[in-house]
Amino acid sequence: MEPRYEKVLEAMRTFARPARAGEIAEAAGMEKDECTEIINRLKKEDLIVSPKRCFFTVKEPD
Repeated sequence: MEPRYEKVLEAMRTFARPARAGEIAEAAGMEKDECTEIINRLKKEDLIVSPKRCFFTVKEPD
């Protein structure tokens, strides 16, 4: 997995709740557009979930 994907996942883990793309981007230290692109890719790969519209969190292992 690319380092920037790991960076986004790590930033998402810092939140104790689902977070918006802008919050995740800020925590990861990147632009929101780039972060949104990565979030969409991670969602397709089933590594994150969106429990509520526009909010994202790391998927818990089963």
